[in-house]
Amino acid sequence: QTRLVESGGGLVQAGGSLRLSCTFSGRTVSNYVMGWFRQAPGKEREFIASLSWSSSVTYYTDFVRGRFTVSKNFAANTMYLQMNSLKPDDTAVYYCAARSGSVLANTRQEYPYWGQGTQVTVSS
Repeated sequence: QTRLVESGGGLVQAGGSLRLSCTFSGRTVSNYVMGWFRQAPGKEREFIASLSWSSSVTYYTDFVRGRFTVSKNFAANTMYLQMNSLKPDDTAVYYCAARSGSVLANTRQEYPYWGQGTQVTVSS
């Protein structure tokens, strides 16, 4: 059974940084593409970034490019989201997701596996 567990959320001041983690278990992670999404209160869940575990190719949405970075620890089956220069608008629940294969994806519907989410709050 595929399982994703996020951690690392919290409260941070504007301009600060946080690193989120997503640990994958239950399958061979190298056969998967991982994604980060977020959902603010009253808004749709939106795509942030995608990572191909096998090729390490990444893709970012425009509003985080240059501020957020996705990386992985192969041995730990863990993906990270390093978030810098945080803004109050970044406040949301952050989710990691997974889909089988090697093709990056940027829509919620393309990811069948989801973590429980971790809250990130950025104060002004």
